[in-house]
Amino acid sequence: MNWIVLIIAGLFEVAFASCLGKAKETSGNEMYFWYFGFAISLTISMLLLLKATETLPIGTAYAVWTGIGAVGTALIGIFFFKEPAHFWRVFFLITLISSIVGLKSVSVS
Repeated sequence: MNWIVLIIAGLFEVAFASCLGKAKETSGNEMYFWYFGFAISLTISMLLLLKATETLPIGTAYAVWTGIGAVGTALIGIFFFKEPAHFWRVFFLITLISSIVGLKSVSVS
C-alpha cells in the first residue's frame, strides 16, 4: 500500500513543479492561482512521502519519489512546455525509469 502512496506523492511532485512552470509563464491573478496550486501540491506530496516512509526505507522512498518527479516533470516539459526531446534526453529518462523499477524490485517492503 505504501508503494502506491509513494507513487501518488511522486505525481504530486510533478504537479508542483508543473505549477511553477505555469506560474513563470503567467502574470496577475492567474500567476497566483498557479502558486496556490504549487503550495497545495507541495503539501500533499510531502505528507504522502512522510506516510510512505513509515514502512519503506527513507533512502529508497526518497530516490523513487525524486525519480518519479524528475521523469514526470521532464515529460511534462517535453509535451506541454515544448522542451527538446532529443535522443540522449529520452535515453537517460528511460535509464532513470529503469532505476526506479530496479529499486522497487530489490526493496524488502
